[in-house]
Amino acid sequence: MKNNILLALFLFGSLCTLQAQETPAKAVELSEVSIVKVKKAVEQKADRTIFDFASQPSLNTGSVLDGIKKLPGLLASDVAGMMYQGKQLDVYLDGRPLNITTNELNSFLEGMPANAIEKIEIITQPGAEFPATSGGAIMNIITNVNAKKYLSATFTNSTNITNYDHLRWRVNNSLLLSARNKYFGWQLNLGQSYSESALWTSLTKNENNVTTLVSATDADRIGRTNFVKSALTFDIGKDRLLLNYDLNYSNNNSVTTSNGPGFNTDDDSYTDALRQDFVVTYQKKFDDRSKKLEFKFNYNDNKNDFLLDSRINNTNVLNNESNQQLFNAKIDYSQPINFSDEGKLSFGGLYEGLFFETQNRNVVNLDYQRRTAAAYSELQTKFSNFNFIVGARAEDYDISGKTNTTDLIPFKQFRFFPNASAQYNFSNSVYFNVNYNKKISLPSTSALNPNNTNYQNPNVDFSGNPNLQPTIFDNYEVKLSAFDYAFIGYNVSSAQNQVVNRVLLTNDVVINTNVNVPQIKVHNFNIGMPVPYMLFTKGLKETMKMNVNPDTMNFLYVYTAYQYHQIPDIKTNGFWMLNLMSQLLLPKDIKFVANFTYMFPKGNYFYFIVDKPMRNSLDLTFSKKFFKDQLSVSLSASDIFNSNRTVVSSYNTPLLLSSKYDSRRFGFSINYKIPTKNKLAKEGPSLLNKEKKEEEGNLNQ
Repeated sequence: MKNNILLALFLFGSLCTLQAQETPAKAVELSEVSIVKVKKAVEQKADRTIFDFASQPSLNTGSVLDGIKKLPGLLASDVAGMMYQGKQLDVYLDGRPLNITTNELNSFLEGMPANAIEKIEIITQPGAEFPATSGGAIMNIITNVNAKKYLSATFTNSTNITNYDHLRWRVNNSLLLSARNKYFGWQLNLGQSYSESALWTSLTKNENNVTTLVSATDADRIGRTNFVKSALTFDIGKDRLLLNYDLNYSNNNSVTTSNGPGFNTDDDSYTDALRQDFVVTYQKKFDDRSKKLEFKFNYNDNKNDFLLDSRINNTNVLNNESNQQLFNAKIDYSQPINFSDEGKLSFGGLYEGLFFETQNRNVVNLDYQRRTAAAYSELQTKFSNFNFIVGARAEDYDISGKTNTTDLIPFKQFRFFPNASAQYNFSNSVYFNVNYNKKISLPSTSALNPNNTNYQNPNVDFSGNPNLQPTIFDNYEVKLSAFDYAFIGYNVSSAQNQVVNRVLLTNDVVINTNVNVPQIKVHNFNIGMPVPYMLFTKGLKETMKMNVNPDTMNFLYVYTAYQYHQIPDIKTNGFWMLNLMSQLLLPKDIKFVANFTYMFPKGNYFYFIVDKPMRNSLDLTFSKKFFKDQLSVSLSASDIFNSNRTVVSSYNTPLLLSSKYDSRRFGFSINYKIPTKNKLAKEGPSLLNKEKKEEEGNLNQ
């Protein structure tokens, strides 16, 4: 292990020395087209990592959830949520929190085509401008595309099949239309997803060296999702008004059979979910373009209905509903400061209200309200090779509610959340960063929901916990980065009242719920390293003479991380995660990408002990562009060895949980930019945004 770490550090140092070999790009004057930069597949910044989805067929050939699971350092679990480099993720869509987690989140992302995504930002160090409720980190899924001064249209399709007990199809389609004139711009993105999938699970109990079955299930699922994303932008003098309306409707059903000691079931389940989101943004413009003033109002409505019917008894088993309404109003202002290079002062405020109601057979069994008022200020400065960020955010919470039997434990507190970051730039492409921030995570409404919105049988019960309390995080991180792709870092997140998933056994009934743990620390050490294949064929000396651009060369990207969950009074073990991504440029401009992920067993993931390797999968993608890059075609094979499964035991119980879904898939994807006769419609790849906030030209804010 020591030799492996030394080799990784040597390669990291070799890449750093390549800075001297960079050659400035030559400016080219074109008659009708502005100079275009090449989009980066991965971009490292001081506070975030940006993954480009639009130009990577290995990520955008299936659903958004499929692509997310391939990101190095990200762990997505059906029972424990999402973590990135040891940090619990709060998921945003186009800069706005989704306010859903776990099963609802997975279903939402599974129904969204990955080829409708432009990029994903994982903000590992959210500053004061982000809500303190962002917790450990933020995953911002960005679907918006800049409107052009002409009509542009792009059609995308992704089709996959699996063949286990029978053939199953997954089909995603989307159409993006956008245009702009001297009065206004508009954008319309609509699509649908149809997904057939299978899930096999088993729960066994091992006591006194005797293994007995608790429950075994076989689920045949169909998911249907339709979505519309629309945007209008109006120029009012120098100012700008933006209107966004998003609609997402899913209609899912499942046929599930199960068996266990003394029972057999055959059930139908139905889930209807309707999510609507409306945003009004007014941007005040100044002669100094680095000065910004923005007002924003957001309203979100999320309805979810779940039914479970027994086919054997022809009776209704579960009839649960929920309705969540959220609104917030915020103001953000920033201006440059004169006493430092590239300095900026930002401040703003937010007022937010959330109302959540659940019903069981038309009887209200949870009425939950949350009100948040916040203000922040942040200062960014640069002196010579140093960058500094110092900020603070104050938030006031008033949380209350009641079930059908009792009042919830109220949470009425005023909290102060500081953040600080210091970065030393060795060069334009190599920097060292240290960071600290304090955050809070409020329990998600899906974790609070006392109703079961999952399948259940006589031996398995899913339920939320209305009395969950907020989690307070202290996050620390150090990182050394080079050329956006290579980095080595360590972070620790210390959490009070951490919300975790627990699977317990009571009277031979498995209870799946969420609880608060007084104190948990998550340590994460990680290394990311691109290794050019020419290093082995031409040697280090010749490699150092080449311009380093991993997007246009054959290379192997190695990511490895060691994660350790420290829980008081419990002996826990850490675990290693490995991700290998190989890119080969084949003849005829065919690009081949192989992606291998592996999570080593015997470590603790909170209260779960990994019994067998997790995320054990090899995915292959071949892609090529035709007709002057207007048509992109890719062929993909996911989990070709059919080895991706989850087998974990639950701490302090005799339970072993095993699940397997139809992960071995084969398919294709196309992306077609419909031609236009307008000469101005010659498009180059869009640039990844360089600022912390999205560029002002975007429609979705």
